[in-house]
Amino acid sequence: MIVSNHGGRALDTLPATAEALPVVARQVAGRIPVLCDGGIRRGTDALKALALGASAVLVGRPQIHALAVGGAAGVAHMLTILRAELEVATALTGRRDLAGIDGTVLWPSP
Repeated sequence: MIVSNHGGRALDTLPATAEALPVVARQVAGRIPVLCDGGIRRGTDALKALALGASAVLVGRPQIHALAVGGAAGVAHMLTILRAELEVATALTGRRDLAGIDGTVLWPSP
């Protein structure tokens, strides 16, 4: 399942992808993968999406910008940077791997 608003916030009061993601993830309850689409610009954005319940993230706009600037090599470089940022962010939260990312990354439990 893909959770995305694809610019749907043009109408006031519609929820952002990050607001809808945990609700959808809870309802799906691990039965199928939940992909987050929208707003992923940095590795920390990917970390937050994973913490909110995404199984994986989709990257659109950064890919288009990288393609325009550097062609296929630019896209490969952008993905390398995104992955490195995610690895650093994961380590900075004390997690060993992606499986260790949960909601306490964003809001530690008491």
